[in-house]
Amino acid sequence: MEQPEDGLRVDGAVARGPEIEIVVDGLSVRAFEGESVAAALLANGRRTLRTTARRGEPRGMYCGIGTCFDCVMTIDGRPNVRACQTPVRAGMRVDSQRGDGTWRLEP
Repeated sequence: MEQPEDGLRVDGAVARGPEIEIVVDGLSVRAFEGESVAAALLANGRRTLRTTARRGEPRGMYCGIGTCFDCVMTIDGRPNVRACQTPVRAGMRVDSQRGDGTWRLEP
């Protein structure tokens, strides 16, 4: 098995969907169709997905099955979306969530 360039992905052992790009906190991030937002961010070296409301402590993926809500992020303007349960799609906008998150109102 060939070692991936970034050292975090296992290429060749798993059939992946097409490569796409998502936008995370304003930066373009490589992802593959079929993986979750949390998996794409972990594969890109990102461990912190949100900070807590009271103390601003970092939180990342914990259970990975949608039970704990530690991985909630703001996805396409909608706060409190579980990143471990949300599949990536091309052009998706993902933002780190601070506290309880805020809704972005469209004009």
